[in-house]
Amino acid sequence: MDSTRVTEQPTSFERPQPGVTPADPRGALLHTPPPAHVPGTGAALPVQGSGGEPPVPGASPGSTGASTPGTVAPDGTGGDPADGPASEHSQPGTGQGAGPDTHRPRPAPEGIPVQPAAGQDRQAPAQAPDGKERRTGQPTQPGRPTQPGRPTPMRRDGDRLRFVGAATRRIARGIDLDEIVMGLCRATVPTFSDAILVYLRDPLPVGDERPTGPLVLRLRRTDRIPAERDTEGGFAPVAAPPEPSELDSVGEELCTVRPGSALAEVLRGVRPVFTDAPAARAALPELLGEDGAPAVPDGQRAILAPLRGRRRVIGAALFLRRPERIPFEADDLLVAAQLATHSALGIDKAVLYGREAYIADELQRTMLPENLPRCTGVRLASRYLPAAETARVGGDWYDAIPLPGSRVALVVGDVMGHSMTSAAIMGQLRTTAQTLAGLDLPPQEVLHHLDEQAQRLGVDRMATCLYAVYDPVAHRITIANAGHPPPILLELGGRAEVLRVPAGAPIGVGGVDFEAVELDAPAGATLLLYTDGLVESRLRDVWTGIEQLREKLAATAQLTGPDHPPPLEALCDEVLDMLGPGDRDDDIALLAARFDGIAPNDVAYWFLEPEDSAPGRARRLARRALSRWGMEDLSDSVELLVSEVVTNAVRYATRPVTLRLLRTDVLRCEVGDDVPQLPRLRQARATDEGGRGLYLVNRLARRWGATRLSTGKVVWFELNRG
Repeated sequence: MDSTRVTEQPTSFERPQPGVTPADPRGALLHTPPPAHVPGTGAALPVQGSGGEPPVPGASPGSTGASTPGTVAPDGTGGDPADGPASEHSQPGTGQGAGPDTHRPRPAPEGIPVQPAAGQDRQAPAQAPDGKERRTGQPTQPGRPTQPGRPTPMRRDGDRLRFVGAATRRIARGIDLDEIVMGLCRATVPTFSDAILVYLRDPLPVGDERPTGPLVLRLRRTDRIPAERDTEGGFAPVAAPPEPSELDSVGEELCTVRPGSALAEVLRGVRPVFTDAPAARAALPELLGEDGAPAVPDGQRAILAPLRGRRRVIGAALFLRRPERIPFEADDLLVAAQLATHSALGIDKAVLYGREAYIADELQRTMLPENLPRCTGVRLASRYLPAAETARVGGDWYDAIPLPGSRVALVVGDVMGHSMTSAAIMGQLRTTAQTLAGLDLPPQEVLHHLDEQAQRLGVDRMATCLYAVYDPVAHRITIANAGHPPPILLELGGRAEVLRVPAGAPIGVGGVDFEAVELDAPAGATLLLYTDGLVESRLRDVWTGIEQLREKLAATAQLTGPDHPPPLEALCDEVLDMLGPGDRDDDIALLAARFDGIAPNDVAYWFLEPEDSAPGRARRLARRALSRWGMEDLSDSVELLVSEVVTNAVRYATRPVTLRLLRTDVLRCEVGDDVPQLPRLRQARATDEGGRGLYLVNRLARRWGATRLSTGKVVWFELNRG
């Protein structure tokens, strides 16, 4: 989330309603008939019509523009003389002359103050007999110019309440930071102000975090009334385009609030203030810059509202009105305070939500392997998709674990639930599986120990898991299943088969034996392991999904021909394309393994008796194999390293020692014995007679390692091929 982005968007408008002139930039605002005249007082009260056509000026009582209940006659009096003097609290059409079809006036939409139509008289709020406004008590300005098509301020408390209710609901609909700021801008322009500038702290504090360093405000977003709008006939300019205003260039991108400055005092006060107040007027140059402060209109046409979250001030909002608009009133400060409060609390929650989403993403990323290992004789590809944005973490996982003898363990599992708890249990089970795989246990034994571990984690800690071990030398695969969907094997010719593997009980049930099966894994075949989120949804059952997946794999393989398997990464993408809009009920883990295998003529294998002559015999056998493979340039290094490793093995072994050479993209040598203790690299002293074998291996080999087996251990090293 980029906190430095500044956007300026014109206010969007709805389709203009009947009776609204194209010159009105608030084309969606409703208009009311002219205000009714109260005899004897000269006060003009806003009256809402009952849905009829507006009166035609100059129409006679007998014409189509005759006065009816709820309308106003051209002379300014009520339509029915029998109604008598109108009361300030009377409703239109409720007098004695109201007919039976008279209905209550229909209220304007929420958040849209009732405005006079363009061309009608835009009078100030109702006046008292002394010439002052009835509500504010301030002198009226009858000569104040107005501009047709410009929104007028809200005149009634009901308008303000409806506007605040609609605006806060719009702000509350946002989830992330940009949505909340945009909701504030779109809710206030043009209904409440002509322009708005929103400044937010950079960086925004998260929760109870105490920010360090100076308070820096960054202009996050601006919004203003556009000079043109979209009409029914297309994107057309207004009838009388306004002159360029100084409000279009107000605002600096960055503002550093100095301690003790006027801006710091205004922000500390929390309450919105008019910018004609001395403190606010002194704060504007610091907020907007020396060039932007003079562009703010004089008088009560701008409000500076601090944005305070749960703990501290996190920004400020500046509401502006053009000089031709009626200034803000005292009650508008309450409206600005409500908007600022709801926006600040929403921003606070959005920042917290963003932090939680970041933590969830990081947790899921660390629970799954960042990169799949490069194993001899097999190529791997994987995919993971969360269930939805609201459930970023889940219990699905996959893994590929290198094993001794160039083998690889393929694991896929699914913990029940979608929560942080499920992800935590998944992480523990994945770690347990990696530890058990390092012991080179059979697949059924690995599942048995996983079942015991799930029971130790607590009640109802259940999961499904499929564990497979691929041997590229023997071209065989051993699979054990614990309640997981069966894997699918895609052969080189394009035939896809659902492997018949005993289902078994889920992990965590307890007291259940697991069974392993050994199957052929021909070169060029692809094994697909997946979780049930790929094949099961509200629209289909699991077996229907498995059959659709098998057909999808077969159709994809036929596109590449019978002699070439489909690319592994593209195959994973094709598999995920089978998901429909309603199929993302669960997270999905996918692991694909392409079996290349190791050809028999690239493998050399011997047994050596644990005697003193074993190192010499191992050197001769390695030299012959390298000569047969055309790798004589590696003979000296291989003979030296093989001699050191075999010497260390026969010193403690009681059974025959195994020696195996593998020719792939590298030359790999493996020496196995029946001693479980692993060798450790150490620095030999000058007086020591031994202890330098592993030091030579560490210096000359590309990689080396030692792995404990159920029958002993294997020490291996690799050398680059020429």
